[in-house]
Amino acid sequence: MISCVIGLQWGDEAKGKIVDLLGDQHTVVARFNGGANAGHTVVVNGVSYKLSLVPTGLVRPGTLGVIGNGVVVHPGRLRDEIAGLEAKGLEVRPRLKISDRAHVIMPWHVEEERLRESASGKAAIGTTGRGIGPCYADKAGRQLAVRMADLIDPARLRVRVETAVPAKQRLLESLAAGGPCPTLNAEAILNEYLEHGAVLAPLTTDTTRLLHQLHEENRSILFEGAQGSLLDIDHGTFPFVTSSTSTVGGIGPGTGIPSRWIDQVIGVVKAYTTRVGSGPFPTELDDGPEGIGERIRRIGREFGTVTGRPRRCGWFDAVAVRSTARINGVDTISLMLLDVLSGLAELKLAVGYRTPDGATTDWFPADAIRLQQCQPLYEVLPGWNEDITACKRWEDLPANARRYALRVAELVGKPLAWVSVGPGREQTFQPSS
Repeated sequence: MISCVIGLQWGDEAKGKIVDLLGDQHTVVARFNGGANAGHTVVVNGVSYKLSLVPTGLVRPGTLGVIGNGVVVHPGRLRDEIAGLEAKGLEVRPRLKISDRAHVIMPWHVEEERLRESASGKAAIGTTGRGIGPCYADKAGRQLAVRMADLIDPARLRVRVETAVPAKQRLLESLAAGGPCPTLNAEAILNEYLEHGAVLAPLTTDTTRLLHQLHEENRSILFEGAQGSLLDIDHGTFPFVTSSTSTVGGIGPGTGIPSRWIDQVIGVVKAYTTRVGSGPFPTELDDGPEGIGERIRRIGREFGTVTGRPRRCGWFDAVAVRSTARINGVDTISLMLLDVLSGLAELKLAVGYRTPDGATTDWFPADAIRLQQCQPLYEVLPGWNEDITACKRWEDLPANARRYALRVAELVGKPLAWVSVGPGREQTFQPSS
């Protein structure tokens, strides 16, 4: 079986938990997009594992993790992440493979992103500052790109670094516009990355060939999406998006596995909506320090796994999720963090938008400026007061919680596969038929 877990909002939907739950049904878990700007948290027996580049499936013993060619790899951060996970007792290196086609984030990518964001002022996108976008830009530009195959070959790496540094230095000076500008030292960069290459070489291979071999052996494969579909470079709220394809469409180019081989697509959503950084957010609850938005942020611990930045919070947007569910061709949806909404007298679901010209629509606009001008049309449902974190079965949930979950699924147009009421594995269950 080949499965895929995809986030249907602006990321941070708790996809990692669903990947972890499905881990015992799959022997391989593969990443196909993004970089160290992703962040998944999995709690097992009270131990919290925070993953960024390493596939979440490695939390399960015996699972093979694959970082596909569509991922951009920051070698230093990857090494730190591996060391941190192994310090918690996970066996990582013998079970992790990195594509030799994956592109490498170099020091100039981080500096370029920092200077671009700084110079953009109010037009800043709100990136994580990890060099993701500039690395993908160099991938498309080709001439100055560095891949894992280069990183693990000292002679090739020297040529790539010595070619790129003069051009990148001129670019950084241009972006700095006379202000403070970092100096790129080719020899220092080379020495640092030669060490990274030596450490990561045993993990680096042709993962496309590997995945095809595993498929021929009838091994079950789970593809793990990073970020969320509303951040997709093509179908998200451009330009306030990530730099890769975060929908199902990224699997083919990001791993070399044909999309038609996928047997099931599980879409993951929060019971509310969050996003990090700039960009339109129609259902945002910007209602002050004592408001519902801040309450959701506090109870849901809505701070970035990677950056620690506070997430913007708002009501569930069925217009947006219905759109991304269709784009991804999801079979089912999983509703996460339902417990965060406990204690609210009423809950709102955005079922449509009123557009600037006074019309109404139930389709997500492609244009970010137009979306920012839309006003959500809400349906109001009664809330519940009970603490639901101890619920172990669908039947244990209060009637209003079940009603809310089913209404979300109805509005999205897809059946409900999982409901989560807390961070632990045991706090996630399937609805009764």
